[in-house]
Amino acid sequence: MSTLRIKRIYDPAVPTDGFRVLVDRLWPRGVSKTRAALDLWLKEIAPSAELREWFDHEPARFDEFAEKYRAELMNNVEPVKQLCGIVKSRNTTLLYGAQDRHINQAVVLGKFLAKHGVRFKTNG
Repeated sequence: MSTLRIKRIYDPAVPTDGFRVLVDRLWPRGVSKTRAALDLWLKEIAPSAELREWFDHEPARFDEFAEKYRAELMNNVEPVKQLCGIVKSRNTTLLYGAQDRHINQAVVLGKFLAKHGVRFKTNG
């Protein structure tokens, strides 16, 4: 069974990351494509621009952000199906650019995928 991990794109790539997927709509500042070591940039699965701008990484808004993002994911069938297929077939790491390791869209996405039968493990 494959495992899903989540980590900042600024952390070094390691072999245990498996398939590396950037789940941000915008490319992270200061990260070269070589350093990112991506297998896929799935920007279509990221929160909408409107939701991302509203959230603005404000901790007090995180619960509402998570609820709204899950609703977006439920209506974003193709990217979710694509990511589920990847995650179920190989170890995968979701990458994000936010500073907060606990309050970001990758955490919400990981928990959403876990409800679809994906083993989920955070590695900070």
